[in-house]
Amino acid sequence: MNWDYPNAFTLPRVPQAADIDGLNHTNNAVYVRWCEQIGWAHSESLGLGLEDYRRMDRAMAIRRGEYDYILPTVEHEELLLATWLVGGDGKLSMERRFQLVRNSDGATVLRGRWDLVCIELASGKPRRMPQEFLDAYMPVITSRR
Repeated sequence: MNWDYPNAFTLPRVPQAADIDGLNHTNNAVYVRWCEQIGWAHSESLGLGLEDYRRMDRAMAIRRGEYDYILPTVEHEELLLATWLVGGDGKLSMERRFQLVRNSDGATVLRGRWDLVCIELASGKPRRMPQEFLDAYMPVITSRR
Protein backbone atom coordinates (compact mmCIF):
# COMPACT_ATOMS: atom_id res chain seq x y z
CA MET A 1 0.00 0.00 0.00
CA ASN A 2 1.05 3.54 -0.67
CA TRP A 3 0.57 4.91 2.85
CA ASP A 4 0.92 8.56 3.73
CA TYR A 5 3.11 7.70 6.73
CA PRO A 6 5.28 4.74 7.77
CA ASN A 7 4.31 2.06 10.30
CA ALA A 8 0.57 2.11 9.69
CA PHE A 9 -1.78 0.47 12.18
CA THR A 10 -4.44 -1.10 9.98
CA LEU A 11 -7.86 -2.73 10.06
CA PRO A 12 -9.67 -4.29 7.11
CA ARG A 13 -13.15 -2.98 6.38
CA VAL A 14 -15.87 -4.13 3.96
CA PRO A 15 -19.04 -2.06 3.57
CA GLN A 16 -22.22 -4.07 4.16
CA ALA A 17 -25.77 -3.38 2.97
CA ALA A 18 -26.57 -1.31 6.09
CA ASP A 19 -23.57 0.95 5.34
CA ILE A 20 -24.87 1.96 1.90
CA ASP A 21 -26.88 5.17 1.53
CA GLY A 22 -29.41 6.44 -0.99
CA LEU A 23 -26.62 7.34 -3.42
CA ASN A 24 -25.57 3.66 -3.50
CA HIS A 25 -22.23 4.18 -1.83
CA THR A 26 -20.86 3.93 1.70
CA ASN A 27 -22.43 6.61 3.87
CA ASN A 28 -19.98 9.21 5.17
CA ALA A 29 -21.06 8.55 8.76
CA VAL A 30 -19.80 4.97 8.38
CA TYR A 31 -16.29 6.26 7.65
CA VAL A 32 -16.41 8.38 10.81
CA ARG A 33 -17.49 5.30 12.83
CA TRP A 34 -14.64 3.27 11.32
CA CYS A 35 -12.16 6.00 12.28
CA GLU A 36 -13.42 5.83 15.86
CA GLN A 37 -13.08 2.03 15.83
CA ILE A 38 -9.51 2.05 14.55
CA GLY A 39 -8.55 4.87 16.92
CA TRP A 40 -9.65 2.75 19.89
CA ALA A 41 -8.06 -0.40 18.45
CA HIS A 42 -4.75 1.42 17.99
CA SER A 43 -4.86 2.88 21.49
CA GLU A 44 -5.67 -0.54 22.96
CA SER A 45 -2.78 -2.10 21.01
CA LEU A 46 -0.53 0.45 22.72
CA GLY A 47 -1.87 -0.58 26.13
CA LEU A 48 -4.47 2.11 26.79
CA GLY A 49 -8.16 1.23 26.68
CA LEU A 50 -11.31 2.83 28.01
CA GLU A 51 -10.88 1.28 31.46
CA ASP A 52 -7.38 2.80 31.70
CA TYR A 53 -8.81 6.20 30.77
CA ARG A 54 -11.47 5.86 33.48
CA ARG A 55 -8.94 4.70 36.08
CA MET A 56 -6.72 7.74 35.41
CA ASP A 57 -9.67 10.14 35.00
CA ARG A 58 -8.06 11.26 31.74
CA ALA A 59 -8.90 10.81 28.06
CA MET A 60 -7.81 11.99 24.65
CA ALA A 61 -10.92 13.74 23.32
CA ILE A 62 -11.53 14.90 19.77
CA ARG A 63 -11.33 18.68 19.64
CA ARG A 64 -11.69 18.80 15.85
CA GLY A 65 -12.33 16.18 13.18
CA GLU A 66 -11.75 16.67 9.48
CA TYR A 67 -12.48 14.22 6.64
CA ASP A 68 -11.74 14.37 2.93
CA TYR A 69 -14.07 12.03 1.03
CA ILE A 70 -12.04 11.43 -2.13
CA LEU A 71 -13.76 8.51 -3.88
CA PRO A 72 -16.93 6.51 -3.19
CA THR A 73 -16.91 2.90 -2.05
CA VAL A 74 -19.61 0.31 -2.53
CA GLU A 75 -21.07 -2.74 -0.82
CA HIS A 76 -18.66 -5.68 -0.42
CA GLU A 77 -15.63 -3.66 -1.59
CA GLU A 78 -12.50 -4.67 0.34
CA LEU A 79 -10.82 -1.72 2.03
CA LEU A 80 -7.94 -1.20 4.40
CA LEU A 81 -8.08 1.58 7.00
CA ALA A 82 -4.87 2.93 8.53
CA THR A 83 -4.11 5.31 11.37
CA TRP A 84 -1.12 7.09 12.85
CA LEU A 85 -0.33 9.52 15.63
CA VAL A 86 1.53 12.26 13.77
CA GLY A 87 2.02 15.06 16.19
CA GLY A 88 2.01 15.76 19.87
CA ASP A 89 3.31 18.37 22.21
CA GLY A 90 3.95 15.87 25.02
CA LYS A 91 1.74 17.90 27.30
CA LEU A 92 -1.85 18.37 26.22
CA SER A 93 -2.48 17.56 22.56
CA MET A 94 -1.90 15.03 19.77
CA GLU A 95 -3.01 14.58 16.20
CA ARG A 96 -4.33 11.34 14.70
CA ARG A 97 -4.43 10.77 10.93
CA PHE A 98 -6.45 8.28 8.89
CA GLN A 99 -6.22 6.89 5.37
CA LEU A 100 -8.71 4.48 3.77
CA VAL A 101 -7.49 2.56 0.72
CA ARG A 102 -9.37 0.39 -1.77
CA ASN A 103 -7.62 -2.99 -2.00
CA SER A 104 -8.43 -3.64 -5.66
CA ASP A 105 -6.39 -0.73 -7.03
CA GLY A 106 -4.66 0.89 -4.03
CA ALA A 107 -6.61 4.13 -4.47
CA THR A 108 -7.00 6.32 -1.41
CA VAL A 109 -10.72 6.91 -0.88
CA LEU A 110 -10.61 8.90 2.37
CA ARG A 111 -8.17 10.89 4.46
CA GLY A 112 -9.00 12.22 7.89
CA ARG A 113 -7.48 13.84 10.91
CA TRP A 114 -8.38 14.48 14.50
CA ASP A 115 -6.96 17.13 16.78
CA LEU A 116 -6.99 15.50 20.21
CA VAL A 117 -6.73 17.13 23.61
CA CYS A 118 -6.21 15.45 26.97
CA ILE A 119 -9.12 16.07 29.31
CA GLU A 120 -10.03 15.21 32.87
CA LEU A 121 -13.09 12.98 32.56
CA ALA A 122 -14.71 14.24 35.77
CA SER A 123 -14.75 17.88 34.65
CA GLY A 124 -14.22 17.76 30.88
CA LYS A 125 -11.46 20.35 31.29
CA PRO A 126 -8.09 20.14 29.52
CA ARG A 127 -5.34 18.58 31.64
CA ARG A 128 -1.75 17.47 31.07
CA MET A 129 -1.29 13.95 29.77
CA PRO A 130 -0.41 11.51 32.52
CA GLN A 131 2.91 9.68 32.27
CA GLU A 132 1.12 6.50 31.14
CA PHE A 133 -0.17 8.37 28.08
CA LEU A 134 3.28 9.70 27.29
CA ASP A 135 4.84 6.25 27.70
CA ALA A 136 2.30 4.64 25.35
CA TYR A 137 1.72 7.32 22.72
CA MET A 138 4.89 9.35 22.32
CA PRO A 139 7.13 6.49 21.06
CA VAL A 140 4.82 5.93 18.07
CA ILE A 141 4.42 9.57 17.03
CA THR A 142 5.31 9.96 13.35
CA SER A 143 6.54 13.28 12.04
CA ARG A 144 4.14 15.28 9.88
CA ARG A 145 4.68 15.61 6.15
